Amino acid sequence: MKIAGKAYRTIWLGEDGWSVVVIDQTRLPFSFETVRLTQVEEAAAAIRDMIVRGAPLIGATAAYGVALALRGDSSDAALEQALALLGATRPTAVNLHWALARMRTRLIDLPETERVAAAYAEAAAICDEDVALCRAIGEHGLGLIRAIAAGKPAGERTNILTHCNAGWLATVDWGTALAPIYLAHDAGIPVHVWVDETRPRNQGAALSAYELGAHGVPHTVISDNAGGHLMQHGEVDMVIVGTDRTTATGDVANKIGTYLKALAAHDNGVPFYVALPSPTIDWSLSDGLAEIPIEERAAGEVTHLRGLGADGRPGLFQVTAPGSPAANPAFDVTPARLVTGLVTERGVAPASFEGLSRLFPELAQERVK
Repeated sequence: MKIAGKAYRTIWLGEDGWSVVVIDQTRLPFSFETVRLTQVEEAAAAIRDMIVRGAPLIGATAAYGVALALRGDSSDAALEQALALLGATRPTAVNLHWALARMRTRLIDLPETERVAAAYAEAAAICDEDVALCRAIGEHGLGLIRAIAAGKPAGERTNILTHCNAGWLATVDWGTALAPIYLAHDAGIPVHVWVDETRPRNQGAALSAYELGAHGVPHTVISDNAGGHLMQHGEVDMVIVGTDRTTATGDVANKIGTYLKALAAHDNGVPFYVALPSPTIDWSLSDGLAEIPIEERAAGEVTHLRGLGADGRPGLFQVTAPGSPAANPAFDVTPARLVTGLVTERGVAPASFEGLSRLFPELAQERVK
């Protein structure tokens, strides 16, 4: 995708050929800055502190974190230590653990002298594959948007609501939930996106709005509580969100507040789609509500907001009563019964084991074993 006319991925190697550069998403939308990662501890901090976020990008960053760790020590002990450090950063996003398991499988049987080069190559492959997966998700989701647009009067816009940020900033490129929207816009389909602000970190207002605006996609930021009202009045044609972990039975863990949007969509007959690459499916889980770990983040994310002050300078501002405690569950689980369909790189599947297994029989077979 492009910022100010320049094409970017969200993660790439530095000019030295070994350090890892990422976009600092905590600085957006007011400042576009990058961070250079040179040690595994820095990669872990980037994931934990949400300098990078979004399940696919977390996985890609973790993969490169392993490569950074092995530069100084490529022993088995160093590899296992790096995997443990990175694996403890974010508990909910399954791509993190998928990427680390893939890195371990690729590296553990290699001679130590070959591990660094292999780690960089595998991390690069994970990134390239994510770009291809997201582009394919976009193509399949585009068909859904075309079908809705075809049923509307010529020139009338298709209104799409999204929650949190599942665009290119959450992946290596293209995004998941936003990829179909970009392709629809580029194809000349009149689309308009309702962007949930997504408290408490405002990933919708800060990140989705930023990248949609950079691409020229018409959009409007709304408070998190406005979506149901818009659906009641026929102002939402479809909802599409991303996911950090999806069970084999189609339950979906996504940013807190997603479940409420699914309930409102179900009550108003609005299709509710979830876009995801196959590494986001956790084939070991059947009951999302009981089995998916929900990350509890710092209370300060609720009590304080980052924004621009009256002087135009960015700052952190308290928005709650002094002394009041705050809870901050970062995700919720939307049960499969509320999901119209799962948009994957292989097509759109019903939110069920049967639906997913038809698209990914080889992965489903591993679960059966």
